[in-house]
Amino acid sequence: MVDIPEWGIHQLAAKVDTGARSSALHVESIERRPGNKVRFEVVVDRDGLHKISVTAPIRRVSVVRSSSGHPERRFFVATEIKLGPVLKEIEIGLTSRHLMRFRMLLGRLSLGHDFVIDPGRRYVATKKKGRKKKKRRSAPDER
Repeated sequence: MVDIPEWGIHQLAAKVDTGARSSALHVESIERRPGNKVRFEVVVDRDGLHKISVTAPIRRVSVVRSSSGHPERRFFVATEIKLGPVLKEIEIGLTSRHLMRFRMLLGRLSLGHDFVIDPGRRYVATKKKGRKKKKRRSAPDER
């Protein structure tokens, strides 16, 4: 779960993907604005009912190969994210992730030098919202 404080976004479900170079965020209604800015709506939930309108300076425009293998031109913006106790500025590619389970993907450039990834664990830095943690059963020899 990540926060994007500057945009008023809290507890956004994000997937860590060390195979992806850049980070991506699900947005709609991308519109280039004067002054090298971009306006877009961040789709916070999977139902698409909760959206937050944001205007941000364009950091760069780049062609990215999507998970389906097709090249796509994307706007990149910079903002601070908060993951657990760590607050850091990252670049985020604006794209449609409507078919994806997670609204945000955290690529390796966003994670570098601040995190160690354990692929066998989930929600290590933050707790998943809305669900209680399951009790772990002890092994027969531990009883």
